[in-house]
Amino acid sequence: MSVRLTTTAVTVLSGFVPSAVRATAQALLLADDRLVSVSHDITGIRDGTVLRTVRTATEVLEHETIRVEHGCVACTLREDVVPTLARLAAGPAGRDLLLVLPHTIEPESVAAACGRMTGVRFDSYVTVVDTDRFLDDLTSTDDLRHRGLHAADDDHRTVADVVVHQVEFSDTVILWSRRTSDPAHVDRLGALVHRLAPWAVQVPTGTTRSLDIGGLSALVRGTGRHDPQRPGPLGLALEGRAVGVSDPASSIVFRSRRPFHPQRLHDALDELTTDAVRGRGQLWIATRPDLVVAFESAGGGVSLGSLGHWLDALPAAGWTEAGDQRRFAAELSWDPYYGDRNTVLALIGLDLDDPALIALLTSCLLTDAEVADGFEGWRDLPDPFRDFFPPR
Repeated sequence: MSVRLTTTAVTVLSGFVPSAVRATAQALLLADDRLVSVSHDITGIRDGTVLRTVRTATEVLEHETIRVEHGCVACTLREDVVPTLARLAAGPAGRDLLLVLPHTIEPESVAAACGRMTGVRFDSYVTVVDTDRFLDDLTSTDDLRHRGLHAADDDHRTVADVVVHQVEFSDTVILWSRRTSDPAHVDRLGALVHRLAPWAVQVPTGTTRSLDIGGLSALVRGTGRHDPQRPGPLGLALEGRAVGVSDPASSIVFRSRRPFHPQRLHDALDELTTDAVRGRGQLWIATRPDLVVAFESAGGGVSLGSLGHWLDALPAAGWTEAGDQRRFAAELSWDPYYGDRNTVLALIGLDLDDPALIALLTSCLLTDAEVADGFEGWRDLPDPFRDFFPPR
């Protein structure tokens, strides 16, 4: 009986502009005649149908309409993408896979659905940025629904949400440009993408008439760049990782061991996000001393969520549930009074007034007199976030 010793490598390709993603996929297929792509057309997903296509550069191997019982993206990933990848991975040895995502799908959802697959190795998550369109989409206030792109009736994501999530989760970003693209604009966009995803390797396609498909393939496939242990962008600081880079007038990283006053922070949100095209990080709000608050903004909207509890708020047994990296980061920066509680917030824009933003954030922190009231006194502060995070 023969034993298969190789593991099929999967490259995940995403991007918000379908034409750029398709061109990239075709270039990678042409560069390797053994590469097989898997794509899903979810145009009909609200009616419960998805079109799956499996192909090489020259041949369509499968073209099948499938029914999705619940008509949702998560169901498509679970019920078709995962088994399709597993089935193809069990085929001829030496054949790697290219998973081409629909343009409104965020790669992090794929990683969550496919994280426990066996027989495949997710080599890299590659996002294609169309340099002619990216800035307009990033600064758009449109919902997906406004463009008829929502996957379901309860899909309230904005265009900017999808665009930034695709870039931030990637380990490789292709800057897709054309002969008519302005090289200076492409360079500026590359700098912006670096601020959004400083951990990602950038691969520009250039502005010449021809594309070196072999060179492109060598730079994005077989790199092993995907790190399944790296947390999502909002949770990076909990493990002591960089949530952003400091770059005058374009990116600031604000840190504080002192908590925010909930009312003053709430009142400042509009001003904080007016010029910032992206905000992300973790917040410590005084009225929620046990909770790590996740913060993100894009497309004119602000979203708050939970990243769990501060380690200092957990019993000793709870520490064992946190990863080694988080425990190590907490011990390195432990404060005798605040424990591991701290705010780390990145704001990214095109023409930021750094001193003004830092002054505004600082003014939202508790004053010395308020700090002196202690944890119990903070619970009585006016809190417009109360409905988001009910008190314990």
